[in-house]
Amino acid sequence: MEAIKPLAAATARPGAGARLGGFGALFDLKAAGYRDPLLVATTDGVGTKLKIAIAVGHHDGIGIDLVAMCVNDLVVEGAEPLFFLDYYATGALSVEAGRAIIAGIAEGCRIAGCALIGGETAEMPGMYAAGDYDLAGFAVGAVERDQVLAGTAAQAGDVILGLASSGLHSNGFSLVRRVVHDLGLDYAGEAPFAPGEGLGVSLLTPTRIYVRSCLAALAAGGVRALAHITGGGLIDNIPRTVPDSLAVEIDACAWSLPAVFRWLAEAAGLPAAELARTFNCGIGMVLTVAPERAEELATLLRAHGETVYTIGRLVAAGADQPRVLLQGAARTWPS
Repeated sequence: MEAIKPLAAATARPGAGARLGGFGALFDLKAAGYRDPLLVATTDGVGTKLKIAIAVGHHDGIGIDLVAMCVNDLVVEGAEPLFFLDYYATGALSVEAGRAIIAGIAEGCRIAGCALIGGETAEMPGMYAAGDYDLAGFAVGAVERDQVLAGTAAQAGDVILGLASSGLHSNGFSLVRRVVHDLGLDYAGEAPFAPGEGLGVSLLTPTRIYVRSCLAALAAGGVRALAHITGGGLIDNIPRTVPDSLAVEIDACAWSLPAVFRWLAEAAGLPAAELARTFNCGIGMVLTVAPERAEELATLLRAHGETVYTIGRLVAAGADQPRVLLQGAARTWPS
């Protein structure tokens, strides 16, 4: 507790002092500047990516993953992340590993602009194997009632902007681990897709947090919908944010498939459609925007540090066609 108190204090923001140690944590919405807010809550974990962190003994970035998986979902609703709580469970507490994990959570909160206001560290002998642990995260945000991003404004002709991912993020790692096992690879060895980098450390690249850039885009106007590309990949996540009457045309030639996904597709024998349904394929967040605002918003997002691609558009959905039409993948992605 003493080791992590300064980490939490560094995430303080208007509405929260980020002090730990009480039985509950308070947040003042009025002090945060809201007039008629709705609260938005999300919860998520990191999944079996934890197994690689444990195998490598590299815990620094896994907390960023935990925060990212929650706060990226919040911003999709138009909400600003306000505060975060974590649940960290293990069989026997390692103060060194625990501090590294919480440091990552605090860093993720700092990037997202939310306060780490509490959590639970559970030590449960007999529940976990030696060295194992699990993480869960809980984030709460707010959005003014008249600014909720429901996706109902999306219409045919809207442009799809894709924001580059930092890698695998936190999905598909059961398949990744199986590929590593089947190929007889060592996490301490060189990554087949990144010469000179360790396989384990490369796979553990933290999930990118898109909060500040997306909030800036929302404030500028012209954003109809946002989609966080997590489990279900490009195929399942984008349609969740637009009306059923619309389909999404994606041009797979609009960006280069990153090397880690190319390697996984070849090693696991994944066809393009299955790759796009399992992984983010290099696009971690998608914005559906009014066509007349697309270039302006792309420039704004780049100014906030994003790599932006114009990857497609919305069209009227046909009666018997899929909701996502992935075009060009057969020519440019492994088959």
